[in-house]
Amino acid sequence: MLVLSRKRDERIVIGDSIVITVVEVRGDKVRLGIEAPTEVPVHRQEVLDAMRQAASQKAPPSPT
Repeated sequence: MLVLSRKRDERIVIGDSIVITVVEVRGDKVRLGIEAPTEVPVHRQEVLDAMRQAASQKAPPSPT
């Protein structure tokens, strides 16, 4: 894991097309702005986990 320190309005660039900007720092919370191509999905971890769980519950059992 790469750990970086950034201040408000500073950016991190991933590849050529993803930019993460520190929008606000308030106490122990950081607000980030993420610019990415529309074909790149961006989700919070808890949302992604819920989506995966819902998809696995809908999937028919695999034949053994």
